[in-house]
Amino acid sequence: MATRLSTYFVRTLREDPADAEVASHRLLVRAGYIRRQAAGIFIWLPLGLRVKARIERIIREEMAAAGAQEVHFPALMPREAYEATGRWEEYGDLLFRLQDRKGGDYLLAPTHEEAFTLLVKDLYSSYRDLPLTIYQIQDKYRDEARPRAGLLRGREFTMKDAYSFDHTDAGLEASYEAQRAAYERIFTRLGLSYVIVQADAGAMGGSRSEEFLHPTPVGEDTFVRSPGGYAANVEAYVTAAPPTRPYDGLTPPQVVDTPNTPTIESLVAIANEEHPRPDGRAWTAADTLKNVVLALTHLDGSREIVVVGVPGNREIDLKRAEVAFAPAEVEPAADADFARHPGLVKGYIGPWSPEGPVLGEKSRTGVRYLVDPRVVDGSGWVTGANVAGKHVLGLVAGRDFTWDETVEAAEVLPGDPAPDGSGAVELARGTEIGHVFQLGRKYAEALGLKVLDENGRLVTVTMGSYGIGVTRVLAIIAEENNDDRGLIWPESVAPFDVHVVATGKDESPYDLADDVVSSLEGAGLDVLYDDRRKVSPGVKFGDAELIGVPHIVVVGRDAADGIVELWDRRTGERSKVPAAKVAVELAGARS
Repeated sequence: MATRLSTYFVRTLREDPADAEVASHRLLVRAGYIRRQAAGIFIWLPLGLRVKARIERIIREEMAAAGAQEVHFPALMPREAYEATGRWEEYGDLLFRLQDRKGGDYLLAPTHEEAFTLLVKDLYSSYRDLPLTIYQIQDKYRDEARPRAGLLRGREFTMKDAYSFDHTDAGLEASYEAQRAAYERIFTRLGLSYVIVQADAGAMGGSRSEEFLHPTPVGEDTFVRSPGGYAANVEAYVTAAPPTRPYDGLTPPQVVDTPNTPTIESLVAIANEEHPRPDGRAWTAADTLKNVVLALTHLDGSREIVVVGVPGNREIDLKRAEVAFAPAEVEPAADADFARHPGLVKGYIGPWSPEGPVLGEKSRTGVRYLVDPRVVDGSGWVTGANVAGKHVLGLVAGRDFTWDETVEAAEVLPGDPAPDGSGAVELARGTEIGHVFQLGRKYAEALGLKVLDENGRLVTVTMGSYGIGVTRVLAIIAEENNDDRGLIWPESVAPFDVHVVATGKDESPYDLADDVVSSLEGAGLDVLYDDRRKVSPGVKFGDAELIGVPHIVVVGRDAADGIVELWDRRTGERSKVPAAKVAVELAGARS
């Protein structure tokens, strides 16, 4: 039976919702697909559920083709398993935590590695049971501090998460490649362009991690790519460190007066004006060493101050810093932090002063000092002398100062070299639509998942994890497929195949529309039928374009002659055809 708009649970809106930031959010609400329940939480209406179900059907088909089997876990999970893997603490404020009436701790799962691992441990004990890949499509929960952009970053969202189980590393590699290939098929069928980038594994852990990013200007992720094929998100980009240099012939450090130099630009200006380089080249920001003070909040609540030295032409990228210092939270140091460390002279911090080392665990401040990989032995720098109004010229790394560790925390700039030598990188924006991990044995070891191998020995199972953000994918499809009149769904995920609109004051358009609907259904097409009698043609046409079914059939003024009008929302083309041929034409276009 066709779905009739006269009784369908949908109401379209003429005005944009006040909190909508992006097109997908605006149009999905206006067209009656979703409604806001709370910040980052949405009600799914019948239209939205139909699109979501079509996306899930494609995912299920490709998961089956890749050999995966579907299961379903509860969203409400007990604390114990997450505590065993350390993620009860690692997830921090992102977890929705609650207690039952007996005081037992639970969480609304942000992800289900622990649950999958324990299920397989409960049922399988031999290598003969493996390989195994199981998956679910399930709602997840994360207490996002700033939910935004409708479905693109919510607090409740639907994900497909799959997990593979093998008893050898070679088996994991094969399972990983099978899922990776399935993802490529899924996103191709959904009509989404994607870039596969190297990624940081984050709290998931594991040895190999790749993201499927959809390039889009509204994306919240930055990634880099080179002409030679290197691609990574900025958190996973690895700096190509320059070679070390000999110290021979380098002049000793020179402390100079640099009053009123609150910025790198003012420091470079005074250095060029009053202390020109002996080789005649002008000082640049890249010759300076900027020392940034960060505050780390560790899982136990303790707060640590660290100093990160980066070339002065770069800023600290807090996302990269968060990855580098995970699981600690990272933020710029506050005035109170400086008050507790009077040995750090704000605005003139440096690793060395005439009195000796300033930074590092073995220095007089005891503050850990980490540097960018571009700071190598023999490189010379202009940096703070840790004395108010003074900097030091020609401070040589390795000779005059040392550091505790190197750290990938500086921003990546266009033109930086790809670490694989494939050329200079460019930066682009994208949104994550899928993520595949080789988890290895992290969760199996923590939870005791072992099987007997071919020789009768207990071996720890190795795992892979593979996720797709279903509701985020839906939002991205909407984001990429719309115009100034409304949504334009691809045929693969549209809520209906055809939207029939009957208009007119007499019965003939509705009688003909009934016949057209019957023929369309007979051809196997899913039909939305606007049979509303007391709604103007303009409102009906506006709703049809807003809802975004790719094919619209208008039965109106030419109904008496057996003629209807076909609208193609994808191309904007309109044509008149005999009503008797509509089903054949649209069924042929669909195939």
